[in-house]
Parts: sequence; C-alpha cells; structure tokens
Amino acid sequence: MPTLAHWITWVIDWAGTLVGLVAFVHAVMQRPDAFTAADRKSKPVWMAITGGATLALLLFQFFGAGMIFWIAAIVAVLVYMVDVRPKLIEVQRGGSPW
Repeated sequence: MPTLAHWITWVIDWAGTLVGLVAFVHAVMQRPDAFTAADRKSKPVWMAITGGATLALLLFQFFGAGMIFWIAAIVAVLVYMVDVRPKLIEVQRGGSPW
C-alpha cells in the first residue's frame, strides 16, 4: 500500500511536469519579436529550454537517482515562469502604465 510520502512525491512529480508543459506551450504561443523586445533570449532558445526541461521532468523523478536532473529542469522552467513570462506579457501589453 502506498504511503503518504509516496503520494506527496507523486504529486510533486506531476505538478512539476504540468508547470513545464504550461511554460513550453506559453513559449510556443508567443511572438518571436516579443523575446527580443523583452531583452531575453530568442524564442527558439526558450522553446528548447522549456521543452527539454519538460522532457527531463517526465523522465526523472523528484526523489530518485535522477533527482539532480529533475531539480535542474524545474529551475529552468521556473526561471521562464517567474522572469521571462511576465516580461513577455508586459511587452505585448505595451509596457507599464506607471
């Protein structure tokens, strides 16, 4: 019978994969010039980073032999979600009203 720790690890694994997938889809849907205007790496670079990270999140587990790869992948995805995504949204909306 699975323990509580097993279920928590399973939720963390799949939540990370879901965040990676959302980041990849968001990168795919953005205009290429928005990345340049936001002074971030190009669209193909971010598509490769988020796509590769999502694949790593699928292949490796939060708690296992490949944990270091899982951590690197979640960090890459979170950098996109916390830093790049808000700048892209700001650039495409026309900047800050302040």
